[in-house]
Amino acid sequence: MKVSTQFNLGFTQSQLEFVDVDLERDMPFFVDPRALRLLDSEWAEECVALIQDFFRFVLSKIAAGRDDEAKRLLSVLREPNETHLGLSRGVPRGHGLGDQSASDVWEALSESEAVRSGLLEDLEDTILMIPGISNDLISDMSTNIIRRPLIEFTQLSCRYHDIPLTTGISSGPTWNPQLHEWENSFVELPMVDNHKLLLVPKVIVRRRLEYDPEDYYNHVILEALQTVELDANSELVQLLKNGSRRVTKKSLREKYGSGKTVIVDLTRQHPEFLERYRSLKRSSPRRPLSNAELSEDDYSSESPWDSLLDQLTAIEPGIEGANKYHRAVEALLQALFYPALVNPVRESRLHEGRKRIDIRFTNSAQEGFFWRVHHHHDVAAGYVVVECKNYKEDIGNPELDQLAGRFSPTRGRLGLLLYRSANEQATCVQRCKDAFHDNRGWILPLDDNDLRALVAEKRSSPGSVTFSLLEERFAEIIS
Repeated sequence: MKVSTQFNLGFTQSQLEFVDVDLERDMPFFVDPRALRLLDSEWAEECVALIQDFFRFVLSKIAAGRDDEAKRLLSVLREPNETHLGLSRGVPRGHGLGDQSASDVWEALSESEAVRSGLLEDLEDTILMIPGISNDLISDMSTNIIRRPLIEFTQLSCRYHDIPLTTGISSGPTWNPQLHEWENSFVELPMVDNHKLLLVPKVIVRRRLEYDPEDYYNHVILEALQTVELDANSELVQLLKNGSRRVTKKSLREKYGSGKTVIVDLTRQHPEFLERYRSLKRSSPRRPLSNAELSEDDYSSESPWDSLLDQLTAIEPGIEGANKYHRAVEALLQALFYPALVNPVRESRLHEGRKRIDIRFTNSAQEGFFWRVHHHHDVAAGYVVVECKNYKEDIGNPELDQLAGRFSPTRGRLGLLLYRSANEQATCVQRCKDAFHDNRGWILPLDDNDLRALVAEKRSSPGSVTFSLLEERFAEIIS
C-alpha cells in the first residue's frame, strides 16, 4: 500500500516530489547528507546547517571530556519509523538507532583516532573511518536531525495533494541550533492506522550513500599507494614481460591490511587522500535515483509522459480551467524534468504575499540544459520559476512583465512561461528577446506544441536531461 494509493492521489512516483513509500514495509533507500549538499536551495541549506551543527557540537563535547552530555544528545536519536525508509520491517535493523546503538556511537566516536586528530569534518565522514557506522545509521541520524524541515516539507506536500493532516501530533525531537538542544512540540502530520507519516523528498535518497569506505580505500588510498611503492621501487613492484612495472592492489592489501582502522592510520599519514576523495565526490556526484528505481517498477514500456500530456492538452483554455491547467503543467514538468528540477513549491508567496509564483522548482541539475545555463551562461538559475497562463488569447507584454517581476538575484532569473496558443509564437519569442536585452531575465515561452516536442524527446531518450528544444529556445532568446 503506497502513499499514493492510501490517499487516492491518482499520481505515480514520477508526479510526486516525495518518495511514494510502501506503508507496510520499509523501502531500501537512505537519506544521504551528501545529496542535501547538491541542492542549491534554502531548504537544503537549512538541513545541512542542522546536521553540521549537531555533529560538531557533539564532537566538541567529546573533545572537552563532557561524555555524559554527548551521550545524552546521542541517546535522543531513534529509528525514524515514520519515513518507512531503510531496512525491511520485521527483521533486525543492523546498525539502526536505539539506546544501545546511541551508546555505541558515542563509544566509537570517543575512542576514534580520527576524531582526536581532527580528520572528521562532517557526519558523512564517519562512515569512512568510524567502526559500526553504516548506511542505515547515517540515514537514521540525518533524518532525526532534519526532522523539523522534513515536517515542513510534509505539510506543504500534504496541503497541495489534499492529504489530511491531523493536529496535535508529537513532532518527535527536533534539533534547535540556537540552544544546542533537542525540543518537542505538537504539529500537524498525516496519520495512517494511528501512526504518523513523514514524507521525504525523493531527490535526497539513495540506495547507498555517496561516501563508502571500500570505495575510498580501493579507488583513492590503494591507487595512491601504488604510486608510492612504484616510486620507492619496493619489493611489491612486479616487472612484466613487456618491461612495464606494476603493484597490485592485492599485494597492497596484504601489506597494509584493510578496514576502518587502517583507513584512519593511512589517512592520518596522508591527509591529502581524504581531500582527494572529497574533491572527487564534489566533481562527480552520484545521480539521484530515477522514478523507476524509486517505485521499483519498470517504466521503460509504459511512459507516463504521454498520458500527462493528453490530460493537459484536453483542458479547455480559459479562466475556468486555470487551476486544472496549473496542476497538469506541474505534474508534466515534474515527470519531464526530474532529476534536473526538483521539489516544486506551488503558488509560493513573495513580498509578504503581495505577489505569487505559480510554481518554483529547485535546480539540482548536474548536467544538461539546466546545469549549463546556471553554470556556463552566467544565469542565476538556482531556482526556475514557472508561470502558467491558460488563456484563450495570445500572451502579451503584461504577462511577460509579470514573470520578469518574479525574478531576483537570490531567487533566480530563469523562467518558463507556459501558455496554450501557438498562433503568434514568433511574436511571443520576440517579446522574450526584448525582455532579455532589457536585462529583465531569461524567459522561455512554451506552448502546447513545445510540450509535445519535449515529450517526444523524452520518450526517445528517457534518461536524457539535454532538452534540445529548450537549448534552441534559449539560443533564440539571447541572439
